[in-house]
Parts: sequence; C-alpha cells; structure tokens
Amino acid sequence: MTKPPSPESPTSRRHFLKSSAAASTLALLPQAVHAAANDTIKLGIVGCGGRGTGAAAQAMTADDGVKLVAVCDLDHDTARQKVELLKKRKPDQVAVPTEQIFSGFEDYKNVISTCDVVILATSPGFRPQHFEEAVRQGKHVFMEKPVATDVHGINRVLEAAKIAKNKNLKVGVGLQRRHQPTYQDYIKRIQDGALGDIVYMRAFWDGSARAGKEKLADETELQYQIRNWYYFTWLSGDHNVEQHVHNLDVCNWAKGNVHPISAQGMGGRQVRNKKINGQIFDHHFIEYEYADGSRMYSQSRQIPKCWRSVSESITGTKGEAHFERGRFSITGPNATAKRLRKGEDGHQLEHYPLFEAIRKNLPYNEAERGANATMTAILGRMSNYSGQAVTWDDAIASDMTLVPDDLTSFNSPAPVQPDADGWYPVAVPGVNKPYEVWY
Repeated sequence: MTKPPSPESPTSRRHFLKSSAAASTLALLPQAVHAAANDTIKLGIVGCGGRGTGAAAQAMTADDGVKLVAVCDLDHDTARQKVELLKKRKPDQVAVPTEQIFSGFEDYKNVISTCDVVILATSPGFRPQHFEEAVRQGKHVFMEKPVATDVHGINRVLEAAKIAKNKNLKVGVGLQRRHQPTYQDYIKRIQDGALGDIVYMRAFWDGSARAGKEKLADETELQYQIRNWYYFTWLSGDHNVEQHVHNLDVCNWAKGNVHPISAQGMGGRQVRNKKINGQIFDHHFIEYEYADGSRMYSQSRQIPKCWRSVSESITGTKGEAHFERGRFSITGPNATAKRLRKGEDGHQLEHYPLFEAIRKNLPYNEAERGANATMTAILGRMSNYSGQAVTWDDAIASDMTLVPDDLTSFNSPAPVQPDADGWYPVAVPGVNKPYEVWY
C-alpha cells in the first residue's frame, strides 16, 4: 500500500488501493470486519453537519473502495440534502437508498449495523454513547473531536478504547494537526532536544464564534438546545473544549503524549449576555501543570475586536518554537523556519492512515489520545467554572456527568432547563464546586 500524496501534489483517491495483498481476514462480529485490498468498505455517517459530510468526502477521497451506504441526522431534511450533495461530489461512491436515511434518536444503531466504518460527528455530548455502540458492534470508527463533554463521557471513551484494541478495531480521532507533516517535523525536533528541556508552553484559540440561534415557536426545549448546541455545555463542552482542544493536544504531544496533572484558571462571560448564548463562557485562561513541573498557559477567548491568535508556542532551555497560521519557527542555536506546505490539509491527511490500517490490518487507535486531549480541556473548564484548582486524578475519579443516557425523542426533557424568564444557568466561580454539576 502506497503512502498518501505529498502535500505539494494533489491528493488522489487511488493511493490506498494500489497496494499489496491485505493481511488475513479478521473474525466477524463482535470482532473487527477487515477489508481485503479490493473489498468495498461500507461507510456510514452519524451526524450530517458540515464536519460529518466533510469527513465522509475525505474518507472517500482517501480510498476509492469506500462507499457511503447509510446516514443519520436528527434533522431528516439535512440528512437527505447531504446525501444528495455527496452524491454530486462522489457519484460512484454514494449508494444510500431512501430507507437508509435515518433521523431517530436510536437510529445511529441502524447506521452502525449497516456499515464497516462509521463517522461520528454529532454534537460532542453524544460521542461516548455512539462510540460505545460502534465498538460493541465491532465497527471501525472515525470520530470528531472533542470525544466527550463531561468526565463520565471521558471514562466511557477510555473503556471503549480498550475494548476496541482487544477487538482489533481501528479508531481515528479528528485532531488533524497530528497528521500534518510540518507539525510532525517540528514536534519531532522538539522531542529530539532542539529546545532543550521544555520550561513552559502557550496555547491560544482567541478568535471568533458562531452566532447563537433563537428558539422557534414549535420547538421543544431539547430540540432547541440540540439545534443551538454550541451554547450548551452538556452538548459542546464550552468553546475551550470544542475548539481549543486542538491546541491543547499539540502541547500534550510536544511533552511526549502526556497529560497535565492539575489546572487552575479563571474565566467568565463579558459579552455573552443574551438568552441565545445559553451557558458557555466567552473567555478562559488556564495554567496547567505537568508532572515534571513544567507549565502550559492556555487562552481561549471569543470577544469581538480583541487580539486574535490560534497558535501554539513552546519555550525550552535552548530556544522557542512557534506554530501559527502556517508559519513554523524555532529560535535559538537550532533555529529554523518553515511555511506550511501547499496542500497540507490535515482534515484530508488524517484519513489515509486509518484506511491503510483497515486495508492492511495494522494497529491503529487514537481514542485514548483523543480522550486525554479532551480531558485536558474539561479539566480547565472545571477549574474556571468553580474558581478552584483541580487535579486530574480527582477529576477523573469524580465521574461528573452532564449528559443523560435516556434521551429518546425531542420530547425527552433536556438536562438543563431555563428559568421562568428564559435564562439558562451559568456556572459562577467561587459558588460552584469543581466536581459537581452546577445546574
């Protein structure tokens, strides 16, 4: 099996089909379904938003033998429209009959049962439940980040990740920086000692935000919250979890794939003062400590007309490294600089190793790494929501749960409810406890 195309050349759908014979076939369910070199790999989507359909198109680009066969989204019109969109883009690889377009709360199970590989791209609060089911059914998974929004979800993902390894399932997680050659190059230089010992790191996601959505007259409360999911902590995790997880993951990666042992920080709502803004903060600052005493300083802010940066910066005893907007540099005795290479699209590149692993029966499981990155973000949120220092071990042991398991329809009660005037509960530092649900 050949390698993915270099970033300087156009990506080809054939790179992962022109390969040597695949390894021996795995056992059927509940073990993994293994695809031989020329077998069709049946693909399903759970969550047909922009990221779900984008990931599906990228999966089909990575492997000509991938065929989309089933989809599910709680908005049936969205599911149907995205199938038509993908059919126009990949006419030979989309074969989704009408009866395989699902929209019920439990229909993710039907999609999983139909396919060999499932893309999990709903709002993140549902990710642990969907991942568990895919592993239970013995299916390979690509799941978007973050992989959970609460500690209970992280524990579920970690446990399912162990079972996935035992079943020889392949699992990809949408932390695409891990698959960009320039990031890989510079992280290797750092781990090889270009900066000396790491003293501190900085991670930024200071930028814009999506607009909140008004509630419609005919919507149930749960239906509204799912449609306006970004602004509800149980669904998105807050923006420092939903987006900033990328930068936090880079810092954990630079440290050798370890996670912090504690966090303390501050945050709040300076400009999010409308009912459509739900629960989440508009700014976070967190200081993380690692076991060796080094620190990582994290900022995520979504306030208009403020300084913007989506970047990572690492300072060591011999120099500094900066990653931002396609510019990578190391200062000091090992100075070097590089622009992000043309065509270095991590969203596309992250699918090649997953499908190579499926074709060749190679070990491949990013779930634990994705859970640790997500938990790093949740740890910071727990500190900011409570105003207290929190430790990784205490947080994990708390198993704090925000997402209920018993949501079966839009008529199910939402886990968080507005008050009589339509305002939603917001965490208050100094009042709320770090390991307890604040509403």
